[in-house]
Amino acid sequence: MSGHWYQKRSIKIAPYLFIAPNMILFLTFMIIPIFFTFYISFFDWEILGGAQFKGFGNYAEMFADDVFWISLWNTVYYTIGTVPLSMVLGLAGAILLNRKIPLRAFFRGVFFAPVVVSLVATGLIWAWLYNPNFGLFNHLLSMVGIEPIGWLTSKTLAMPAVIITTLWVRIGYCLVIYLAGLQAIPESLYEAAVIDGANSWQKFWYVTLPMLKPTTVFVLVISVIYGFMVFDLVYTMTNGGPGHATTVLVQYIFRKAFVEGEMGYASALGTFLFIIMMIFTLIQLKLGRERS
Repeated sequence: MSGHWYQKRSIKIAPYLFIAPNMILFLTFMIIPIFFTFYISFFDWEILGGAQFKGFGNYAEMFADDVFWISLWNTVYYTIGTVPLSMVLGLAGAILLNRKIPLRAFFRGVFFAPVVVSLVATGLIWAWLYNPNFGLFNHLLSMVGIEPIGWLTSKTLAMPAVIITTLWVRIGYCLVIYLAGLQAIPESLYEAAVIDGANSWQKFWYVTLPMLKPTTVFVLVISVIYGFMVFDLVYTMTNGGPGHATTVLVQYIFRKAFVEGEMGYASALGTFLFIIMMIFTLIQLKLGRERS
């Protein structure tokens, strides 16, 4: 009897033992740091100095900080510049590659390849392409008599240059997600639309787009979160310059924490960003429940 009880208890405990290592790591490197960040955001704490309670002083300083608002605007600007274009071009590419065209598998791999490349490597490569002295883009412009352009040294062109680089990466990601969504649409819906006399545009507008709504919501939310979390490309391509023209929120947090050593203030910035990410995550969860 005792052996049977022990076996049943072991079966109940076994799943928790399997997930325990993952949960310990998640708790150690995710949950505890989140709460600790929120805690130290109420302190004036420098890396090499002591901590003094400041209350909501860091948050008041944050909302009065001009660079914070610049970095927030740059983040929104970057997100607006990357999300719609990557989604539209990704959808267009997915529709094209969903058809039976020559070398379809090859083109799918080509479009998705930038997604698996390290963003640091991507930033360095594109920074070389934009180089005003020996970059490929300026070399092509010189061949038609156009003077070299300081793509990454111009306050006007630096952010669009980073956005173009991001599109090179994100279009492939959106394409693959949309392609999976397209392949899940029943062919019978298109056959019924043809019987009703629908042309290609009408099939796209009344069949494809409505059926892709769940995919579109997912891509939209994930892309917005990615836009607000951008760091690697900006850091490797411009380091936030020239001036603060490409300083985004995550990079500003990094600078305050690990360059200037203001951990308390950086934690307040991080808490603000965390709240934004939570809002978008909750939106995605809510829309996901509505779809189900």
